[in-house]
Amino acid sequence: MDKLRAMTVFVRIVEAGSLTGAAARLGTSLASVVRALGGLEQALGVRLLNRTTRRIALTDEGHEYHERCRRLLAEIEDAEALLSDRRATPAGRLALTAPVMFGRLHVAPVVIDFMQRYPAVRVELSLLDRVVDLLDEGIDLAVRIGPLPDSSLVATPLGETRHVVCASPAFLARHGVPQRPADLAGQPGIRFTGLGRASVWEFADPQAGRRATAARARIVPGEVFTTNQIDPALDACVAGLGFGRFLAYQVHALLARGALVRVLAGYEPPPRPIHLVCPHARLLSSRVRTFVDHVAPLLRARLRATG
Repeated sequence: MDKLRAMTVFVRIVEAGSLTGAAARLGTSLASVVRALGGLEQALGVRLLNRTTRRIALTDEGHEYHERCRRLLAEIEDAEALLSDRRATPAGRLALTAPVMFGRLHVAPVVIDFMQRYPAVRVELSLLDRVVDLLDEGIDLAVRIGPLPDSSLVATPLGETRHVVCASPAFLARHGVPQRPADLAGQPGIRFTGLGRASVWEFADPQAGRRATAARARIVPGEVFTTNQIDPALDACVAGLGFGRFLAYQVHALLARGALVRVLAGYEPPPRPIHLVCPHARLLSSRVRTFVDHVAPLLRARLRATG
């Protein structure tokens, strides 16, 4: 027996003053109302209503049970109304994580834009250069850079970015501009370890075309400076300490103003995808759905502009 429905039928009988009136209010048959009431009384082991051909009357047990059912159903309706309001106006906590520099350059501005529009949402943004277990750490959404492993994560594509090799103009003037990846072997290298392997730099074969992923050169540059933070790595590269390998969005501004020069562009490996991921697709809160719908187009536009 669906006890919640049976309780609803019982309350409607009392409100309508008859089984026929309750059936009309519920949009169901009289027989269905009779069965629901009979099943509820049988399950409870008490009579709730005294029925005659002309009227119904609550028993003592029925009177007490009716008051409790009425309060319970009212609380359920209030809870559903609250969720409906939240679907219309997202509210509550939303936890988000992203790589440090990507988060600072791109995610933080769109989060602020979102919060200005939806002030009832409280966003917790964690910028971390490591992969976070969303379920274990209570994270609603994450920005992931690179191919996604097979998992239960639901991904929204945002765009892509490339690994690029750069150096300062002064460094290139001293050491020369490399013409092929092998020219980097043994050269001073700046290694940023925050987003994955830094000791081996991969390059594609421009003659391989679509087979580029299967025809990669792997170069190990000399180690002059290693750090797990992006800003010191960029500073070292601009200062002329060596070649650096970064993601395109990390050096976009430095390339634009000439502080760094991009080299070996023809040998760059295929771009890396960027996604906004969440743990599951079903029963997403309205704030998560609204956040994705709001920020995904903004992030796509920013990525198209900066790589």
